[in-house]
Amino acid sequence: MRYLYLLILTINPLFLFGQSFSGKVVDKLDRPLAYAHIYLQGSQNHAHTNEFGLFKLDGIESGDTIVISLLGYKTHRYFLEELEEPQTFTLAESPLQLDEVVVSTGIDAQQIFTEIDLKTNPVSSSQEVLRTVPGLIIGQHAGGGKAEQIFLRGFDIDHGTDINLTVDGMPVNMVSHAHGQGYSDLHFLIPEIIDGVDFGKGPYYAEQGNFTTAGYVDFQTKDRLDNSLLQLERGMFNQTRFLGAFDLIDNKKHAAWIASEFLFADGPFESPQGLSRFNFMGKYATRLANYDKITVSGSHFTSTWDASGQIPQRQVDNGAISRFGAIDDTEGGTTSRTNLNFSYNKYINDNSFIRNSAYYARYDFELFSNFTFFLDDPENGDQIRQSESREIFGLKSEWNQAFDLGETSTLLKLGTGIRQDKVDDILLSHTANRSETLEEIQRGNLNETNSFAYVNANIEIGKLTINPGLRADLFMFTYQDALVENYQRTTVNKGIVSPKLNFFYDASQNLQLFLKTGKGFHSNDTRVVVARDGREVLPSAYGADLGVIFKPAKRLLIQSAIWYLFLEQEFVYVGDAGIVEPSGKTNRAGIDLGVRYQIADFLFLQSDINYTHARSAEDPEGSNYIPLAPDLTASAGLNLQHPTGFYFGLQYRFINDRPANEDYSITAEGYQIFDLTTGYQWGNLDFGIAVQNLLNTEWKETQFATESRLDFETEPVEEIHFIPGTPFFLKGIIRYKF
Repeated sequence: MRYLYLLILTINPLFLFGQSFSGKVVDKLDRPLAYAHIYLQGSQNHAHTNEFGLFKLDGIESGDTIVISLLGYKTHRYFLEELEEPQTFTLAESPLQLDEVVVSTGIDAQQIFTEIDLKTNPVSSSQEVLRTVPGLIIGQHAGGGKAEQIFLRGFDIDHGTDINLTVDGMPVNMVSHAHGQGYSDLHFLIPEIIDGVDFGKGPYYAEQGNFTTAGYVDFQTKDRLDNSLLQLERGMFNQTRFLGAFDLIDNKKHAAWIASEFLFADGPFESPQGLSRFNFMGKYATRLANYDKITVSGSHFTSTWDASGQIPQRQVDNGAISRFGAIDDTEGGTTSRTNLNFSYNKYINDNSFIRNSAYYARYDFELFSNFTFFLDDPENGDQIRQSESREIFGLKSEWNQAFDLGETSTLLKLGTGIRQDKVDDILLSHTANRSETLEEIQRGNLNETNSFAYVNANIEIGKLTINPGLRADLFMFTYQDALVENYQRTTVNKGIVSPKLNFFYDASQNLQLFLKTGKGFHSNDTRVVVARDGREVLPSAYGADLGVIFKPAKRLLIQSAIWYLFLEQEFVYVGDAGIVEPSGKTNRAGIDLGVRYQIADFLFLQSDINYTHARSAEDPEGSNYIPLAPDLTASAGLNLQHPTGFYFGLQYRFINDRPANEDYSITAEGYQIFDLTTGYQWGNLDFGIAVQNLLNTEWKETQFATESRLDFETEPVEEIHFIPGTPFFLKGIIRYKF
């Protein structure tokens, strides 16, 4: 026993030099605050609250001062006269002050940047939701109802091929979608109910699976509304938006709210787009006596629109049509989605809990497009219809366990889950004027199941955190082709293992260094998987990030990283042909730089600059460009929120010229756009205006190198086809809070 006692003293210096202090952090309504940073003043000794607001800080003595900080709350200091029973600390809300921000607030301090942006410049439209991620650029694809085109880290992600998007953990990406793999329509998310944005760039996160190559984004909705509100927006181009959000229950243990949104807009096009969108969302959250938390949410979304489509540059240049004209204005579509989401966080003890979730979604989609006009069918035109009806089922369970062994503390996560997509009548057909079906190109039913398991550990050894992780995914792809004469149902099974290893070094409270490494993947379309007999089903991505987050001055935060990403295979979706073409191995490397600066108490500056060198690894020099991959993007904002009620925001975004094809013989033109918001809060009333494209710049929001032929042409032409960006656009906003 004597030797055992000496061994304990050897591996546990805290036994000699300090003890543990436990506590709970809550807000003024006694609601737990997660992810608060607790540290011993004058040292690197720190801890964080878990999802129940609980923490344990080791290595302290009587006479120490404990500091508790959380973004958006006033920093709390507590002098420990003597070691006591667990204490409850109440944090008071306060205006954001960067001088109180601690960089070493968690394993990955980059989340601070999106928290700052949301608090200083809240998003006001579903299009702006994705722009909260530093370095991410989007473009509206057609008619306001289609999912946005996404650019990140030298990827033209299209609608979601290489980024994993979720809302409260529920997937947004649609696998094996009628229009394209990973299609992600976020228009069901009402921006005013967003509470936080969790994001990560690269394939370094064991909890994140399919599509996590360029990165992931998880939007968290509010458990409780700050207040009820009614809002009316009226703008140019016949745009109207109504919003109602109502706080039904708000007390210590229970919270419930509902929100509804209606949007109508014609856009600047000569053929009005007639976009009509309706959203409804609701959420209920309760905390039980034993710290358990149950959350139930639901939503329904419908959208209908017309579109002028992508127009050829040659017809604009010769004056045949204007920038807002059309060759085929019968494009457009309709879509709907119904979501049910359930989560149950089960408290076991102060060091252990289980996070459980289940979801169901019903989704319908129909889209009419015409990319090539009269190239394939000179008589009827090349219009296509893509449609599907889908159900999604999912379950996930994650066990979290904290361990302490001397100066080493570990948080272990073990997770497992399953997602199943059942898609009926997935269709690609050649149509005319939306009413006549000329030919069915593809038609069938598919079922795709993804079961997974992962282990992830955060091992803190003094200032160093080691984050190893391992993820295993198993896919079952099944497709039943309805166009063959004899019944044909094909199934392919494939699995992949993805290791991760990350390091975070908190040199001080104002400096964090990190190295992230890992393997990720994205799946291929089920129809392509069975056609290729399972070859190149789950191409891998290998990446590394080396970076720093530091605070060189009290009100200045800087984040920078150099990174590299290799993909075993990329795919180009040819929508009108119903095929996915492999385009080979690719290399990407780049530099990210982000700055957040508080100029004065209520004036904030944010800026992000991102450079990427993206090339095919197998094509000769000069013919190895990756089409539409941006090499330089930037965004910036200046935001004022004065206590008198006046607010002002000026936003800037930039994307450089980039290659539209492999040899850069066709250029996709870049742009730089300024947006402005300003207004005044007078008691419960808020009067504001918002201006998009303040300088009325002529720009192309989305563009492609496309071979097309017009009805009077004898030969096809390959050139830029584009959707024009919004011209100067002004809208007024009236909001009433109660």
